Amino acid sequence: MQISDYHLTYCTNIHPGESWEATFENLKSYVPKIKDGLSIEKRFAIGLRLSDEASRELLENNELQAFKSWLKANNCYVFTLNGFPYGGFHRQVVKDEVHQPDWTTQARKEYTLRLFDILSVLMPGDMDAGISTSPLSYKHWHSTETARNEIIGKSCTQILEVVDYLYSIKLSRKQILHLDIEPEPDGMIENASGVHEFFEKWLIPQGIPMLTAKYGVSPKEAMDIIKDHVRVCYDVCHFAVAYEDHRTVLENFKKEGIKIGKFQLSAALKMDIPEKISQRRLVEKALLPFVESTYLHQVIGRSEGDGLKAYPDLPDALLALAETHDREWRIHFHVPVFLASYGTLQSTQEDILSVLDLNSQNHYSSQLEVETYTWEVLPEDIHLSLDQSIVRELDWAKIHIK
Repeated sequence: MQISDYHLTYCTNIHPGESWEATFENLKSYVPKIKDGLSIEKRFAIGLRLSDEASRELLENNELQAFKSWLKANNCYVFTLNGFPYGGFHRQVVKDEVHQPDWTTQARKEYTLRLFDILSVLMPGDMDAGISTSPLSYKHWHSTETARNEIIGKSCTQILEVVDYLYSIKLSRKQILHLDIEPEPDGMIENASGVHEFFEKWLIPQGIPMLTAKYGVSPKEAMDIIKDHVRVCYDVCHFAVAYEDHRTVLENFKKEGIKIGKFQLSAALKMDIPEKISQRRLVEKALLPFVESTYLHQVIGRSEGDGLKAYPDLPDALLALAETHDREWRIHFHVPVFLASYGTLQSTQEDILSVLDLNSQNHYSSQLEVETYTWEVLPEDIHLSLDQSIVRELDWAKIHIK
């Protein structure tokens, strides 16, 4: 939905289902309820998640045109796709497999190009549109610096082929489409410094000679093309888990000409770690309901000297709880954005408010997407019906967009 100069949506990765039939059935079931719950009469935005399977099926048998007609009939529009999870994302063990296939593979590139073909047909004519994607690969799969550099180099080559494709679309159709890389804890790109390094050491040096040779543009124009078509998906939960200062991060991105494709409004868990062991047992008791087998819940601890320690998953952190020198933990667990606390636990809701305020001052992006996909695995006392949950999150976001 449009609110002032912003477009607000929710990500449909909240709905289980990998086929296009299941995806479409979820949209037909939930979108009318959500629109009614929000009392929306204007166009309603959908942040569409398509699996590889669904993307293939949508391009068959005139399904895409049928979906476009359904969007028009129901006064809906699509300006962003979630192209991070390639395959199964619900009711199975996902964990680090969410990064498979990574950006070194043809499968990831072809899936992404297919999504852009779909988005090019669906996107409104009066705005740009983007696809969020994985941070190249999963860091812990690659144990040496040499191996990691090889992964980044291969990924960069693949992404520049996507840039070439998107620039050709801009020239032929006058559409601006962008690939939005989503930094995540334990991704190959996991924070702001990783974004800067990827642009400065990889994308720009490799991309400029490719584009100048093919299109006869200047090096400056080639760099602008890259930064137009590769942007950042700023998932607030991920940057909060990394203890990033949002003002500094966003100012530095702007200084370097790195654009924000969209902000994902999401909240992480956080808590203080008490000194007394007896009190730490209460922390453990509060966190145990959040230990589940579907998703990775990376933890980053901060000590008194601001040193950071990373744990690959919540169970790993809990094993270290009795002896850790950490004074605070932040956990990559997407919790409802409308709740600031859960009993003795808190959320990083304040980070969302900070980012919305900074965006209102500087207009880094007009595209906002609420992304809480963990409803199925949240503790029972936080559950609402799915449509009520989505309505409540969007209502909360609407109130705080300035």
